[in-house]
Amino acid sequence: MPTVIVGISIFMNKNYNCKTEYPIFLVHGMGFRDGKICYWGRIPDILRKYGADIYFGCQDANGSVESNCRVLKRSLENILLETGAEKVNIIAHSKGGIEARYLISTMGMGYCVASLTTLSTPHNGSRTMDNLMKLPKFLLRSGSKVFDFFEKLGGDKSPDTYRCLEQLTTGFMEQFNSQNPDFSGVYYQSYAFKMKNPFSDIIMTVPYIAVKLLSGESDGMLVPDEVKWQNFRGVFTGTGNRGISHPDEVDLRRRPLSRKQPASENEISDITDFYVRIVSELRARGL
Repeated sequence: MPTVIVGISIFMNKNYNCKTEYPIFLVHGMGFRDGKICYWGRIPDILRKYGADIYFGCQDANGSVESNCRVLKRSLENILLETGAEKVNIIAHSKGGIEARYLISTMGMGYCVASLTTLSTPHNGSRTMDNLMKLPKFLLRSGSKVFDFFEKLGGDKSPDTYRCLEQLTTGFMEQFNSQNPDFSGVYYQSYAFKMKNPFSDIIMTVPYIAVKLLSGESDGMLVPDEVKWQNFRGVFTGTGNRGISHPDEVDLRRRPLSRKQPASENEISDITDFYVRIVSELRARGL
């Protein structure tokens, strides 16, 4: 399994520097929006503390890739206009990574992007989603309409939950990957995570068990081989008996994962440290 370039030693001092050459553009995943309740928990404030300039995607929670990327394009253009920067560094979680790739390739914004870091993004599709999509279509479409109704109440402009589910399947992503090749001027890197047991995160217990039976160890939603993309940096987990779930990856609980200190490069006790590591490495690369 590949390991990270910068080891755990980065956490042994407090002289972090996250002042990258280009602003950090955070692109959220499915089911949440950028708003008063921050999708990213403590992460933006911690990164700002160490010098990072942080901006958000502000796309719909359950918008299709195509619809959300129209919003992301406007957000990106506004960032460049506001900051005078030529490019941004995108850090994207889950489905947000697919949207970032579409933004770079199909929408022709690659020249405005210095790097794309994806966290648990289903680049190769989800086999669990393949199985879910085998359920009767009327059930899936009816349930999706209910989600669309509530997402619209919450602020989505163009929710399309059923299309979102389709776009997470292996068949869709196989076609997507052929149509959205990596842009040569962008540095890509990808990360995977895993829970250590079904009770690492109680809200992900049932999904974790289902995914484990179908595909293997996961973060409760995706297994590592489903999220591997260019410059795969490895599989990360929590310290002690706790792993890292899909919600943990964006600091849903707003607190450290564990009090126990990491014993290896792929262990994390506080997810904010992980983001500091990522952004510090981007700075070290001159990005």
